[in-house]
Amino acid sequence: MFETSLLRNKRILVTGGGSGLGAAMGHRFLTLGAELVICGRKRDRLEATAGEMREETGGKVMTIACDLRDGAAVEAMMDAIWREAPIDILVNNAAATFIAQSEQLSFRAADAILAPTLHGAMYCTLAAGRRWIEDKHGGVVLSILSTSTITGRAFTVPSAMAKSALLAMTKSLAVEWGPKGIRTVAIAPGPFPTAGASGQLRPEGRDEAWTARNPLGRTGEHSELADLASFLVSDRAGYVNGEMVVIDGGAHLRSSGAEDLLRWTDAQWAEQRAARSKG
Repeated sequence: MFETSLLRNKRILVTGGGSGLGAAMGHRFLTLGAELVICGRKRDRLEATAGEMREETGGKVMTIACDLRDGAAVEAMMDAIWREAPIDILVNNAAATFIAQSEQLSFRAADAILAPTLHGAMYCTLAAGRRWIEDKHGGVVLSILSTSTITGRAFTVPSAMAKSALLAMTKSLAVEWGPKGIRTVAIAPGPFPTAGASGQLRPEGRDEAWTARNPLGRTGEHSELADLASFLVSDRAGYVNGEMVVIDGGAHLRSSGAEDLLRWTDAQWAEQRAARSKG
């Protein structure tokens, strides 16, 4: 579908790049000629993923452990990256969420979602943007959001709030930073099953419900999201700025994705809370 040189000479940082959709996007970027930096909290996972990527693609992959909830740690990470070379593209992929009755959320539980999803992405964006502007270096910020930015979503309220705030950031910085050669774009994926999300968002039985509600009758393939991300960060999409592209098979036109949870019993919610506390 794409020329193998589409992302040649592009250095890309993917947050949460050690697994799931972040790893899928990173792998695709490498096959298109990019140089990759992946960050996350678990160094062992990053190194294992990077090793697989290097073996499969022959590409250059740098890993850096960072707690994105800590603004000072983000600045230190960016300094370390820039000492080798500036990045050209930032992909804000790292996030946290789980289903919960909103009235049951503690301050700590809400912050556990808002801190990496909203604050971490904002810290990374501002840190990269500041350096690009100081260096007169163009750049692209791609943020992975959610269709909850369109529909809202019950039972994942902190995540819906964080993703909506990042959409506002995407639109606002498109105007502020566009004249400086920096584009900001976003993707709103529908259900793209990953090992990490399944336990938190789709306990047994929910995958089937999501598939049944989707007009295309299926969930997304990681390669489909990775291809869309590759186009949006490439120079071929150089006139796309401040926009969010939805990739969900049309699911958000039929449902917010939370309606089945309205029928859950107190016992089901108690079971889910217990499972989360064990995890």
